[in-house]
Amino acid sequence: MARSGMAPAPVFRPDLKAIFTGAFAACGEKMMLSSDLGDAVPLADFLAGNGLDETLDRYAESFGGADRRAAASFWSLYYFSALAIPYVIARRAETALPIALDTMTIALGEDGLPRAFGLSGTGDWSEGADLVDFVTPLVERHLSGVVAILAEKAGISRRLAWNNAAVYIDYAFNATADSTSEDGDRWPARPLFDSPRLADGSRNPFHGCLRHEREGEVVHCRRKVCCLRHKLPGIAGCGELCALPELRKQ
Repeated sequence: MARSGMAPAPVFRPDLKAIFTGAFAACGEKMMLSSDLGDAVPLADFLAGNGLDETLDRYAESFGGADRRAAASFWSLYYFSALAIPYVIARRAETALPIALDTMTIALGEDGLPRAFGLSGTGDWSEGADLVDFVTPLVERHLSGVVAILAEKAGISRRLAWNNAAVYIDYAFNATADSTSEDGDRWPARPLFDSPRLADGSRNPFHGCLRHEREGEVVHCRRKVCCLRHKLPGIAGCGELCALPELRKQ
């Protein structure tokens, strides 16, 4: 207890950017405190109100009025990237970020793409290295709601939306893995895509979203569901990751 007449000790507030270093320093520009993201709006209001619909309409128009579902799917790739990569990187740093939909804010760039997310706090200490454990609260508190809204308002299938989120979770976890597993497997994120259940026993929406296929001496990671980007003029394909064999070499 502070002595009479003395000012209270300052409260230490860790900097979120301190979590994101080296190759992942850019995550500190994608995930920050809402108080530091002045042009943001409440995320729940943006998704449930007119904000998402109007944004997707404008984004589709930027492609000359291209297939709105394809534009929405491509937009969601940016959303899931800005959300999932920092979240997984932070969990690797033993920090569970507060990612409940109704506590977050979102800021868009001039192009209408998600620029950054604002958080209500810096998170809580949380140890562990199991990806299924990492992902369970992300699914329950955030992704399930977003996937449902995208299906309702953008007309993209839930399977497609889950697949779009999967590729960034896979990337972030694999990129921060220490080494090949004891059994020689070079795919650290494999358990998430092999497990039919999440840590809480609920159905795992990522089950089967990604697979590894060997072609000669090369192993390719492949999506289960196409992201539809090939329907957007001027957008390059995703190469060997594509679910459609005929589009992989384009």
